[in-house]
Amino acid sequence: MTSDIKIPPFEATPADSIAKIAATARASYQSQKTKDVEWRLVQLRKLFWGITDYSENFQAALKKDLNKAPHDALLSEIGHCIQDLNMILKTLKKWVKDDTDIEYTWMYTAVKPRIRKEPLGTVLIIGPYNFPMMLNLAPLMGAIAAGCTAVIKPSEHAPATAMVMKEMIEKYLDPTSFFVVNGEIPEATALLEEKWDKIFYTGNNAVARIISKKAAETLTPVTLELGGRNPSFISKSSNLALAARRLLWGKTLNAGQVCMSQNYVLVQKEVLEDFIKELNAACKEFYPNGAQASQDYARIVNERQFDRMKQMLDTTNGKIIMGGETDRADLFMSPTVVLLDSIDDPMMKDESFGPIWSIVPYETLDEAIKIANTIDPTPLTVTTFGSKAENEKVLSQVTSGGATINDAWFHGAIPTLPFGGVGESGTGSYHGRASFDCFTHRRTVIEVPSWMDKLLRVRYPPHVPSEFKRYMWINSVNPDFDRDGKPMSGLSYWLWFVFGLGGPSAKGALTRWAVLLASAYAAFSQYRKFQG
Repeated sequence: MTSDIKIPPFEATPADSIAKIAATARASYQSQKTKDVEWRLVQLRKLFWGITDYSENFQAALKKDLNKAPHDALLSEIGHCIQDLNMILKTLKKWVKDDTDIEYTWMYTAVKPRIRKEPLGTVLIIGPYNFPMMLNLAPLMGAIAAGCTAVIKPSEHAPATAMVMKEMIEKYLDPTSFFVVNGEIPEATALLEEKWDKIFYTGNNAVARIISKKAAETLTPVTLELGGRNPSFISKSSNLALAARRLLWGKTLNAGQVCMSQNYVLVQKEVLEDFIKELNAACKEFYPNGAQASQDYARIVNERQFDRMKQMLDTTNGKIIMGGETDRADLFMSPTVVLLDSIDDPMMKDESFGPIWSIVPYETLDEAIKIANTIDPTPLTVTTFGSKAENEKVLSQVTSGGATINDAWFHGAIPTLPFGGVGESGTGSYHGRASFDCFTHRRTVIEVPSWMDKLLRVRYPPHVPSEFKRYMWINSVNPDFDRDGKPMSGLSYWLWFVFGLGGPSAKGALTRWAVLLASAYAAFSQYRKFQG
């Protein structure tokens, strides 16, 4: 029983120990042991067992921090991590191989171009409070897979989960490579004073700017997973009952503390009343005795966030058409929908990041798209429930980090798909292969054989005009477009392109064939010599 699990009280890591922790993590990386793929796989397998063995501990911690139901903890946090981790374990050996499927012209074949995958180094992961387990461990998986060492700074606003995470990582993972630093602003500040090879931050835009500014002092790359004022589109083509049910789920899971959930819904006026009826019906179905009495409904993380959202509701000029009940002592805020007549309303100024959201009526889809692009031109998520043509128009004209058609942010619920923002909603992505890439440097490597020096004569002084002219013939390009930028086609063009090796003249083509055959002969001779 998770209720019987005792979680130690929150304890900050001594600030004066943080420099030593960072130095230890750097020394572990510099030892070269993390570059061994088998070492990485061992750590990832141990993490799998750590998550599995601590499943009930995490459930208890999430219940304590957010009143998150065990069902939600298993689906949206623990299960999400396990699925992502399983995919990494199955495919990591494939990911780490040199990439030879890259584009280059035929004349560089002999130098064997390839991309080598190398870890960035020692990284800092700063996590949020809303999914305090998954949003810390998912980037950690990518860091381990890439061969990095890492320090995690969980949110102090989810203290129970932070303590369970620290205990689990210290018990299961390499103690010189992976650390959890707990604390508040002083500890976070001390961490930012250290030099990292990458900082991965999930949270709000205000803190993201502080981190980015500090990272810029040492030219440290950052990945920022932020939020936004996310729109959803409902038209007369929508299945209103289905849309209401799915959007309500997206805004009640974790009490709406989901960065991908809709901040407002644009509803075509002729179906507005019907959509409102469907919303209220769905809410009654979800919570027949009210959301506060439901074991499935989470709570707002703390009083500060509760007061922020309550202020939005208290100052709105709109009409509450669903919900509106609040209880500060219980940190309860019911699923609440406000019908607006202006996008300048206080409900629209900031991301709600809770179970409250707005409805904005519109006449035409063009008007709705214009409204969305005015409110937030780069939200984290767009959801749309219209016809195929309407959905395509929304995707084409509204930018977002990710998008879901006919559901609420389901793209972010699939653990192995790339997830990230754009513009104000973030930079970079992770989950699945993207997590590996997030902490990996793609290093270009070529190998120039000795026998190629005669072919490279043109680069050495003294420069000979005739050799330079021949080089220009070999490397000249016959464009497949005219001077108006229009593509050229036709049988004669393609025959010459293939047999002339792309050269603009017969003399250039002959030279190219001569060089190609000479290179092939030299390569074959070297192969015979090696075989002999």
